[in-house]
Amino acid sequence: MLDTSREPVPAAPDAAGPVDMPAEDTRGCLFALSQPPLMIFLAVIGCLLLTAAVHDLFVL
Repeated sequence: MLDTSREPVPAAPDAAGPVDMPAEDTRGCLFALSQPPLMIFLAVIGCLLLTAAVHDLFVL
């Protein structure tokens, strides 16, 4: 699996006083949707829905 961890960046030596660290970096929805297990799961669910729709249209 691809290592996407980020090492903390050391503070600049000329920084005066404590610096507020930004909140945890959120990757967002597009990063979550790009994960292969989620894409496989969504593809399976989509195929099941498509199969049910085709069955309803042509068999029943």
